[in-house]
Amino acid sequence: MGSKIYVGGLPYSTTEQQLSDLFAAHGSVASARIITDKFTGQSRGFGFVEMSSDSEAQAAIAALNGTQLGGRTLTVNEARPQEPRSGGGGRGGFGGGRH
Repeated sequence: MGSKIYVGGLPYSTTEQQLSDLFAAHGSVASARIITDKFTGQSRGFGFVEMSSDSEAQAAIAALNGTQLGGRTLTVNEARPQEPRSGGGGRGGFGGGRH
């Protein structure tokens, strides 16, 4: 297990400082990042927190998963490695146009 945690269901107004403060009650926070839309800069409602150790990460997951923040239920679990993206543009393999 890694010490990187996925946090979903965040209120769109949550700041990175608030996210860090939330997890600091469960150990030492190495970093906290909220993912934003690259065009608008608006929060996408999820982020990642990195704890200093695996045991702190496990404690934070156990304590915070399913809890409420700003009226929304948090999903807190181990972050999985990002899937490599293909350069195909998201279309199916069979042309995508009208026939």
